[in-house]
Amino acid sequence: MASPARNSRAVRSTTPRTGTGTDDKAHRLGELREFLMSRRARVTPAEAGLPDGGARRRTPGLRREEVAVLAGVGVSWYQWLEQGRDITVSPQVLDSVARVLRLSSAERRHLYVLAGLNPPALEVDPAHQDMCEGLNRLIDAWMPFPAHIMDRYWNIVLYNDAAAAVLGMRPGIVQNCMIAFFTDPVYRARSTHWETIANQVVAQYRAACSESPEDDGFRAVVAEAGELSPEFAALWDRRDVTPGGQIRKELQHPLVGTLSVESTQLRVPARPDLVIVLHTPLPDTGTEAKLQWLASPEGRRGSMYPVPG
Repeated sequence: MASPARNSRAVRSTTPRTGTGTDDKAHRLGELREFLMSRRARVTPAEAGLPDGGARRRTPGLRREEVAVLAGVGVSWYQWLEQGRDITVSPQVLDSVARVLRLSSAERRHLYVLAGLNPPALEVDPAHQDMCEGLNRLIDAWMPFPAHIMDRYWNIVLYNDAAAAVLGMRPGIVQNCMIAFFTDPVYRARSTHWETIANQVVAQYRAACSESPEDDGFRAVVAEAGELSPEFAALWDRRDVTPGGQIRKELQHPLVGTLSVESTQLRVPARPDLVIVLHTPLPDTGTEAKLQWLASPEGRRGSMYPVPG
């Protein structure tokens, strides 16, 4: 299978022109008006639990007053909202309107933005729950380079054969990338500059935690990592924060020697609970050829799993 494309062309970015603050608000409120009207037209009275109104109803969607009653807000207030007037709104009221209009998670966030409020956290829409099959094809297509997928807590969800051969991912370890980073002797023995990147890894995890500060799942991982590794506990107490991005890694593999890769975290908006981590060989290091050999039949025979560190 061909390796991922290496020859890319940079696209020059330009700063879009923006109008005055008044123009921007007018545009946003105009978009709010059109959005609410279009969503209201989609919902039938039957879907909202109302009688259909028979021949008296000119359109199949809900009337404004019906949305207002079902959402528990004043009819005049909802009319002003849908007209795009500059009125005060609250998250609770918008959530009620979103419920009546049967908005998806993405549509609810869009409604918040158009209403001038900070959008709620991304959620997984039920329609996108079953994406793992496609994501599995993605990381398999990344072969012979290592790739894996983590959940929001950095628990391992999927990994390809190269991640097993190079990073030592395997069933017998703690299935959490943060904890394994500090406790897996195979990975630690292979990481040439483990101490150098440890703080960056911990800082990225704190950034992930900051997106859900009240989530017990993050607290459980931090507590377990702290109990198992005093080094983690010391780095966590530094309270450094770095957004998930890229980390350069140098690994010492027992069969092919030094591997120089760049680890990149990617997120799919439809699955905000998952993180895709792709490892790309750095140029002029011979790493690509070594990874290709490890994925070959000869290389697979030479690295019969598990391979010592």
